[in-house]
Amino acid sequence: MTDTTKDRVVIFDTTLRDGEQSPGATMTHDEKLEIAELLDDMGVDIIEAGFPIASEGDFRAVSEIAERSKNSVICGLARANFNDIDRCYEAVKKAAQPRIHTFIGTSPLHRAIPNLTMDEMAVKIEETVTHARNLCDNVQWSPMDATRTEWDYLCRVVEIAIKAGATTINIPDTVGYTAPRESADLIKRLIETVPGADEVVFATHCHNDLGMATANALAAVEGGARQIECTINGLGERAGNTALEEVVMALKVRGDIMPFETGIDTKKIMHISRRVAAVSGFPVQFNKAIVGKNAFAHESGIHQDGMLKNAETFEIMRPEDVGLSGTSLPLGKHSGRAALRDKLRQLGVDVGDNQLKDIFVRFKDLADRKKEVYDEDILALVTATNTDAISDSLQIVNLKVICGTGGPAEATLEMEIDGKEQTAVSEGDGPVDATFKAVRMLHPNKARLQLYQVHAVTEGTDAQATVTVRLEEDGMIATGQSADTDTVYASAKAYVNALNRLIMRRSKSEGSDAKEVSYKDVN
Repeated sequence: MTDTTKDRVVIFDTTLRDGEQSPGATMTHDEKLEIAELLDDMGVDIIEAGFPIASEGDFRAVSEIAERSKNSVICGLARANFNDIDRCYEAVKKAAQPRIHTFIGTSPLHRAIPNLTMDEMAVKIEETVTHARNLCDNVQWSPMDATRTEWDYLCRVVEIAIKAGATTINIPDTVGYTAPRESADLIKRLIETVPGADEVVFATHCHNDLGMATANALAAVEGGARQIECTINGLGERAGNTALEEVVMALKVRGDIMPFETGIDTKKIMHISRRVAAVSGFPVQFNKAIVGKNAFAHESGIHQDGMLKNAETFEIMRPEDVGLSGTSLPLGKHSGRAALRDKLRQLGVDVGDNQLKDIFVRFKDLADRKKEVYDEDILALVTATNTDAISDSLQIVNLKVICGTGGPAEATLEMEIDGKEQTAVSEGDGPVDATFKAVRMLHPNKARLQLYQVHAVTEGTDAQATVTVRLEEDGMIATGQSADTDTVYASAKAYVNALNRLIMRRSKSEGSDAKEVSYKDVN
């Protein structure tokens, strides 16, 4: 069982479930397995691995994560019906520690959706929680939109869920509506008022619509909650969820006023943050707390002077505490494979011999074009290597672009499509537009460009550009990412990577008769 003593806060990560609900953040099967392994290794107590009835792909991912888990409780989500709950248990039952998480919307707005009266919903809660508990000893129940549910009714349904066998009661702020004082008071009053509340764990699940998710989660802990639901980088529906890295480091740094601890190895935070950003296609904003590029940067003169004299002047935690190396010594074109492997290990990246070989080839090519290759460059190479392994239906062979101020840009693109080389020449409003049009000439598609982002990995005119492209076609969303010192080439690679993902997902969809179900705005 998970340690739930009074000074221990359980970390429940829902990056693979709620985090993946962000439009465009859908991960591949292998990426889900990788992130789950990193979460398990980092010390996350409970991993909500997915919504098993949503699709055959989600079921397979949750099942395999359950089988592979070493330390974490593996949880699946289920709506308040027997089919969902049965499917969820089938997915998680092989875990050493399985959990069923079932929910129903209890606020007036959510009760109106299935058109249930208060009494009818109360009966449904009792029946479904009882059914889940008969299958699994570890059952979590959530009254979705709890913070907008009538107080008396919330107490009533929480009591019903406890009597039916729920071992964890999660109180979701589904739309990020509450404030810290309300969050603390709600948990405190429930624990004091509801019979049997002292025998279960209360959890908090906060969304960030008003920018208060972390504050609300920490306030709930002060009110008596001992489980925080969160995601890496705060990924999630709309404005996202409580960020794991923020609550964990807040509890660590401010233990003087919040005497609670977690089981998280904080030195692994930065690595998993970067991996989630890479596989989801959602870059971390520069000024993001804890994991943002500028979180430990000091530019103003007075700040730099203070840092030189005493780092604690302007830093309340050390970069090393979250997995940033104290120094960022660059490698160069004369650096060997052993030096590259050692650098990867320092950055928290463990690769096999074959992957190291691929990364080393890219590293040497980059080192020939750049005087110095920094940590961020190397991490971008790792991401590019992983992305390129997704599919090989479409491959760029050569790209030549002519552009200037005198007229439209022209792109000459050679691609290998299913093993056959083809060439197209296209004009466009700029080099990227011309290149994307050339791709569409060679591989006609109806995919709509939802997102095109360019970020410089490091400083300087020879910096690598990391390009993210998100495409939507027939309801399917795919994100591609690539990095190169040539921004146009990186753009082309990212676009092609996204198309390859769409091809792969379309193929899997056509090969399966499993029906996708909608679960937007869950919790």
